[in-house]
Parts: sequence; structure tokens; C-alpha cells
Amino acid sequence: MSDMLVNLYDVELEPDLARRSLEGVRFLRPIAPSKGKVLAFIRENFSDGWAHECEAAFSESPARCWIAVTEGEVVGFACYDATARGYFGPTGVREDMRKRGIGAALLRLCLRSMRDMGYGYAIIGWAAEDAKPFYVRAVGAKEIEGWTQEKSVYSKIF
Repeated sequence: MSDMLVNLYDVELEPDLARRSLEGVRFLRPIAPSKGKVLAFIRENFSDGWAHECEAAFSESPARCWIAVTEGEVVGFACYDATARGYFGPTGVREDMRKRGIGAALLRLCLRSMRDMGYGYAIIGWAAEDAKPFYVRAVGAKEIEGWTQEKSVYSKIF
């Protein structure tokens, strides 16, 4: 795992939401009454740690996260500014809904929100090895040279 950097000035951040909407997936920035459902989805499909990070994203208004919903159920989520300012993540899509572009749309929505807030760059925090090719393809992310967990914000996890 390592952090990756995305230049928000150069990357195309407009998600292909029209096609996704036709497939019955809606993308929205959740509000406080949805918090319980979103956190339950994350705990059920991912981890308590990610749910805690998403909870931090809900402490801002508007929430610093986006969700994908189909048939009234959360099927994906993505957060930013949750662990630290300027960081994207955590993010995840329900296993049966993967490979449909939902994760890429959520990523772009978050990065566009960060750019709209004035960020020029975003850090994809602690990207898993198998996820790195996705981030490179989707938004041109690059590994941060010299990154180590000991030097990162993640060194504060105990």
C-alpha cells in the first residue's frame, strides 16, 4: 500500500452519470438522515474503520462523501477529507455491483468536489496494490515517491 497523487488541474472529472442513471444507479451526496444507512452499508460490506472515516465525512456540511444508490439501497460510497484534509478515501462498491463504472464515477465526483473547494491536488490514501492500476487508469494517479507509512498520516493509527 502507498499514497498516490492526483493532479486535479489536468484530469477530466466529469463522471458519466447519464449512462449510470439509465442503469438505475443514482449518485447523491447524502444528508444526515441517511447517515445510519450509509454507515451500516460500510460496516456490512467493508469495515468498522472505514465506517468511522465516513462518519467523520458526515461531520461536515455538506457531507464530504458521495453514495451510489439503486432500488433504495446503498451500493457504493466514496469519501474525501475524512482521514485528513486533501485525502480521498475510503471508497467501496458492493461486490455484485463492481465493474460497472460506479467506483470511477464516485471517485470523479469526490475529486471534482475537492477541486471545487480549491484543491489543486488530491492524495489517494493508502491505496491497495490491486487498486493502483484502477486509479492510474481512471484519473492518472501516480505513486508518491518515498512514501512510507511511518511518514504518513496513517502512522497515527494504533
